[in-house]
Amino acid sequence: MRLSNYKTNNPVFSGFFWDDQKKSTKKMTVLGIFFKSLFCILVIAGITAYIWKLNEQGMSVKWFTLGGMLGAIVISIMISVRRHWAPSLVPLYTIAKGFFLGGFSAFAHKNFPELPYQAIGVTIITFFVMLLLYQTRIIVVTKKLRSVIITSVVSIMVVYLISWILSFFKIETYLWGTSWFAIVFNCIAAIVASFSLLLDFDYIERYKNRAPKWKEWLATWGLLATLIWLYVETLRLMQKLAIRF
Repeated sequence: MRLSNYKTNNPVFSGFFWDDQKKSTKKMTVLGIFFKSLFCILVIAGITAYIWKLNEQGMSVKWFTLGGMLGAIVISIMISVRRHWAPSLVPLYTIAKGFFLGGFSAFAHKNFPELPYQAIGVTIITFFVMLLLYQTRIIVVTKKLRSVIITSVVSIMVVYLISWILSFFKIETYLWGTSWFAIVFNCIAAIVASFSLLLDFDYIERYKNRAPKWKEWLATWGLLATLIWLYVETLRLMQKLAIRF
């Protein structure tokens, strides 16, 4: 099946999420997604601050990072398989991501104190820039654009997965160092992550006031996944540039 035949705008989502056989009088709204996303972001921020405090007290936080990452992956798979569990699973996904980002950011904060704040700023600015580009239709989300972005996201994730597996066998792939190859790859990943926001906006706009109310949690999940990915890529890129220069 060609990627261009996919109706989804975010690799986190798939079309069957919206093929709901149950009837609901309440529908998904932008305001509902906003408040759910804001709640999740505040939870992540609170957990991150707590992990930072533990790190400053001398506690190792690497297991928080690994555990949070693996937990988020497992929960994401569960949401994909059992979409009706989203209202319960997305908050758990938020907590897992909080632990992951807490450990990840604490490490960066320890070595480069200002970088996490700068990465947060860049992520926020990028979000509003992409929203402006979408709302003004300077960039129009077409079927071809969706296909290109989805293909790019899948390709990047496959490269990361292969690189991660090879690392267990002590095989260097140059993605985790500070070489120019690693920096360029980071830049490409950050750009793709930012364009994925366009697909989130488009997906929400097309299904607002149509999809059942509980699916606001699915939309929130998609937005969180994209924003966190963008933040991680931005922070990793800043770290590499700081080390190299």
